[in-house]
Amino acid sequence: MTWDPAPLSEVASLFSAAAVPWWVAGGYAIELAVGRAFRDHADVDVLVLRRDQLAVQEALASWEWWAADPPGTLRPWQRGEVLPQGIDDVWCRPSAAAPWRIQVMLDETDGDEWVSRRNPAVRRAVAGLGGVSRDGIPYLAPEVQLFVKARGTRPKDEQDFAAALPVLDGSQRQWLANALRATFGEHPWLDRL
Repeated sequence: MTWDPAPLSEVASLFSAAAVPWWVAGGYAIELAVGRAFRDHADVDVLVLRRDQLAVQEALASWEWWAADPPGTLRPWQRGEVLPQGIDDVWCRPSAAAPWRIQVMLDETDGDEWVSRRNPAVRRAVAGLGGVSRDGIPYLAPEVQLFVKARGTRPKDEQDFAAALPVLDGSQRQWLANALRATFGEHPWLDRL
């Protein structure tokens, strides 16, 4: 499946009219937090809260949307269809002939709190879930994105951790350490936090 990730400026333009919170996620979120590009990306991720998922169809009204049914089978996401918990990814492209451009991730909430899919005990106020870049692009807070990446720690995740570590303040480091301990027990990043 061919990917041609949409530039962040295009993502921001497409989602700017959405009347719901959204954040650039994945490796690009780390780069926005760090303030510089430092690696290649195979895709571009956008996080939207599950409760706001239909705003994706409005923001990308003329696009195709494909839900990734576990364990990873793509199927068309029908207009107005509410995806249940467990279907967490939507691949989007402008047309059937176009490459995939944006991957939307759906996360859970409980009232005004974001709830981690990795561990429902790990929570955060939605209002504090991200930041905004100098260019006005919302991005997932680096400590939250690193927590999401911590499960597999692929080489690119290690690269993201090393780049983000110097910009994490004490409270961000503490939040990440607490989330890692609560979810994984021991984790190789804990000694560096």
